[in-house]
Amino acid sequence: MFDFEKRIASDLNSRQAEAVTSTEGRVRVIAGAGTGKTKALTYRYAYLVNVLGIDPANILCLTFTNKAASEMRQRIATMVHSGDYNDFVCTIDGFCVKFLRKEIHRLGFPKTFSIIDEEDRKSLAKQCMEELGIKRTEKTVKEFLGQVSSFKALDAYIDTYMLPDVVWSDGMLVSPAANYIHRQIKNYSLDFDDLENFTNYILDHFQDAREYWQGQLNYIMVDEAQDCNTDNWQIIEKLSAGHRNLFVVGDPDQAIYEWRGAKPDRFVQFARDKDIILDENYRSTPSILNVANSVISKNLNRIPKDLFTRRPEGRAVIHYHGKSEVEEMEWIVRQMKLLMESGARPNEFAVLYRASFQSRAIEQELLNSRLPYTIWGGTRFFERKEIKDCLAYLRLISDSGDDLAFERIVNVPARKLGKKYLESLKELAREERGSLYGTMLAHAEEGSPAAGFVALIEESKEYARKALVSDLLDRVLDRSGLKRMYREDQDEDRLENIEELLQSVRLYESQRSEDDVDLAEYLQDIALYTNQDYRKDTPTVKLMTVHQAKGLEFPYVFVIGLSEGIFPNMRTIREYKKNGEEEERRLMYVAVTRAEKALFLTESEGFNVSTRMNKYPSRFLTEIQRNMFVTEGYVPEDLWRGTRNMMHVLDEESFHESFERERSEYMEPFKVGDVVCHSIFGEGKIVGANKESTTFEVRFADGKTRHLRAIFLRPADLPE
Repeated sequence: MFDFEKRIASDLNSRQAEAVTSTEGRVRVIAGAGTGKTKALTYRYAYLVNVLGIDPANILCLTFTNKAASEMRQRIATMVHSGDYNDFVCTIDGFCVKFLRKEIHRLGFPKTFSIIDEEDRKSLAKQCMEELGIKRTEKTVKEFLGQVSSFKALDAYIDTYMLPDVVWSDGMLVSPAANYIHRQIKNYSLDFDDLENFTNYILDHFQDAREYWQGQLNYIMVDEAQDCNTDNWQIIEKLSAGHRNLFVVGDPDQAIYEWRGAKPDRFVQFARDKDIILDENYRSTPSILNVANSVISKNLNRIPKDLFTRRPEGRAVIHYHGKSEVEEMEWIVRQMKLLMESGARPNEFAVLYRASFQSRAIEQELLNSRLPYTIWGGTRFFERKEIKDCLAYLRLISDSGDDLAFERIVNVPARKLGKKYLESLKELAREERGSLYGTMLAHAEEGSPAAGFVALIEESKEYARKALVSDLLDRVLDRSGLKRMYREDQDEDRLENIEELLQSVRLYESQRSEDDVDLAEYLQDIALYTNQDYRKDTPTVKLMTVHQAKGLEFPYVFVIGLSEGIFPNMRTIREYKKNGEEEERRLMYVAVTRAEKALFLTESEGFNVSTRMNKYPSRFLTEIQRNMFVTEGYVPEDLWRGTRNMMHVLDEESFHESFERERSEYMEPFKVGDVVCHSIFGEGKIVGANKESTTFEVRFADGKTRHLRAIFLRPADLPE
């Protein structure tokens, strides 16, 4: 016991040690990036076991990914006796499964229930859509599943459909969500929505189960608490209500999953007995932290803190402005090579971007320079399905004998030329010793799907003789239905990747004279990018989106493509308004704080695929104090004006959309005489209304009357 207390004193700073030894009551730890939160969590677990003598069976430690849970278990194992930790170091979903294996019999399910993964959910959705006659052109699988998830957000669905005494009728099955649930019940299977919903339901409806688990779990710790959604928080609060020993660790400045239902407000407003702020960073240099603090300070929905470090000042943060995207990528690779001459290795570099389509340009430059790279958690640009589909169309147009290209796209999008047709065509081609396309061309019956496909390819061949490759690709995307397919699937990432491919072809053409560009030559050149690979054990440059970078750190970080509309993302700001802007700024903060030794922020002039406008530097660059970075490359003043104009346009759109939303969603439910609540002024009564400006006159308990916009009010009986 004494030895472990000495270890705490020697290994941890004073605030980490305070977090470890603050075991009783509701404790909130605000842990900035790189401040050793995992270290504090694992030491706290070991302190409970080694010093206080708590049985590990009475400790629940929750985190958000299996990888994080595994790392935590490994660290704990080095600090406690063998066997002094258990399966209750897990994800929230992992705990729900353990809970339900013991308790789900109360709802008529066997403890051997199965869990439906994402692919199974899609299969179920397709079966339901087929039975209900829902055409894929009218509603996508993604939309269907979204509708099911929204339905399951209502607690009543368990009572109505999933209890053993429910009697099903044919009339119930016409509801899409009910049809989906009925198929689940037949196999006693739960999806990920159900895991948390069933856990909450049992805790709410079975007092003996609730009291058992509250008594069992003396201490509850939650990692990354800013990423908890409403269901997560409900489970955590119910379980901790017995002993009230709840320890939550998080950083609202790194809350980047609000679009996935995470509620950082719950962490910001957490009712606690004690606050501890971890703000000493062990990862980055002071110059990097200054940039991070400067950016995130513009957010309002946060707990104020400034990261500091005792590390030496290190390299200055560099902002590079290129005249073109090619120039930007060449500069990045040039910096990597200079650093490698000083001893850096490729695996010490990370290139971060906001959207996956941005990887294309840096991939091509790394390949040109023979620098090995890996797409972290993703697929190389030219290996992505949608890109291979596009190139397969071009290959078949260029060479009718390309059977591989033919097989890839003959039924993409679906045109009733499936496996059976392809098998019979292959047999015929073997008999006639011809290519698959040549055989189809010779035997296609007028008016058949095959004739339609042949017409598309033959027409495209003719067009290719006189058109630019980019124009040909654009035409094929439209006439084949590829663009429409991804648009109907609401797959924005694939659409952006296709637009990026089209833009890259135009760039390819701009670097050559018109006479030097033909389809065959383009395909030969592009094959160099699609065929190159590196041995798995070669140290590689890491390429990833900012979301994928969370939790990681690298000596040298390049945050690229910092253009207004890309980063921050235009769609996010349009959809979520100021909340969206703040989440984008938190993403920028996460990107910056991945860097240990050096940080490079880059952007360039040219065309923006996302906004379909010229590119302007990101607003985030304007939010960093000017003395905190060095700029390489001249940025004309009119570009900064363009940034301000873009910001103004987005803010105007946000205001008008918000205004209309308030009129439609918030004005109607309220009327004069209603009692409402305001987050600052408390409860009041509406004494007047102005529908033209969407405001209400509200008289509060202090006797004052205030004119307030509807969006800032809620009914008095509605919980926050």
